[in-house]
Amino acid sequence: MTAAVFSNPILAGLLGDEELSSYFTPASDIEAMLVFESALAQAQADEGLISLDAAKAIAAHTLDFTPDIAGLAEGTARDGVVVPELLRQIRLGLGEEAAKALHTGSTSQDVIDASMAMRMMGVSLVLDRRLDALVDGLARWSIDAGSAEVMAHTRMQAARPTRFVRKLSAWSDPLVRCRLRREEIAPRAFALRFGGPVGDRADLGNKADAVATRLAGALGLWPAPGSLHSDRDGIAEFGNWLSLITGALGKFGQDLALSLQTENGELSLVGGGGSSAMPHKQNPVGAEVLVTLARFNATLIAGLHQSLVHENERSGAAWTLEWMILPQMAMAAGAATRTAQDLLGRLSLAEPYQSG
Repeated sequence: MTAAVFSNPILAGLLGDEELSSYFTPASDIEAMLVFESALAQAQADEGLISLDAAKAIAAHTLDFTPDIAGLAEGTARDGVVVPELLRQIRLGLGEEAAKALHTGSTSQDVIDASMAMRMMGVSLVLDRRLDALVDGLARWSIDAGSAEVMAHTRMQAARPTRFVRKLSAWSDPLVRCRLRREEIAPRAFALRFGGPVGDRADLGNKADAVATRLAGALGLWPAPGSLHSDRDGIAEFGNWLSLITGALGKFGQDLALSLQTENGELSLVGGGGSSAMPHKQNPVGAEVLVTLARFNATLIAGLHQSLVHENERSGAAWTLEWMILPQMAMAAGAATRTAQDLLGRLSLAEPYQSG
């Protein structure tokens, strides 16, 4: 047992996802924060709030900047966020003008939220690509299955025969809807949350909205009319989307586990898991993992909804809760899509059911 199942070197083969884990490294987080600071400086220079020379100096320095990780850890323990110490380290390599211009009109939450939004959007695109592949694989299986029939089960009891393509559509259609939902929630889930110290962008005067629009465009995020510092419903929608993915694949996994039972035998799986005591068994490990991940995210979504409760203009408590929960939900969705793709390539109808 370990506190970090997604990155544990032993359990990662079962529950991890190497591609998605790259979005949750300290390096990727800091890189996104540096991109934010550089883009902010450029947006402010374009609006005449700081000099172009200062923006260029910030861009050049953040491109080559190497942080002192131990110092960042110490600063985070002291300040509750990494940004003050990160800015202190960056300013050590800047001239006076650029050092003063760095982070103008911004606050720690702007930086951390932008980093999160950029990386979560990347995560969503990886998941969307995998969902597309799963839908395509299930469609091809449906063509191959033709008019083949299997026994339908209602309330865990044999009901009457049904075409196998009907079961395939029950696995595929929710994944199609998940892809459509990503497009619908994207403007809220991946919005630029930018508002300065108290969320009113006041330090930027009448150029505030123009700077925010330029900044959102540079970061590939959606512009928002306000800071969204304490409006977290878009983030909760993203967590809900992750849970819907794992839930849909959990249903797929549960059906597979039942169909692969020896007494049922409707499906065949190449390369099931072995047993230490019963070498004749082929355990449906991947199918079980899909069920586990669905239940895991279903429990975490309640915690993410707790992070909606921000007091006044900013909450350290609710905000920190997001940092703890959202990456785990994303990793669970990654592991589920990875596992489902692997399973789909090793599944087939058992021989007695292949002809219609």
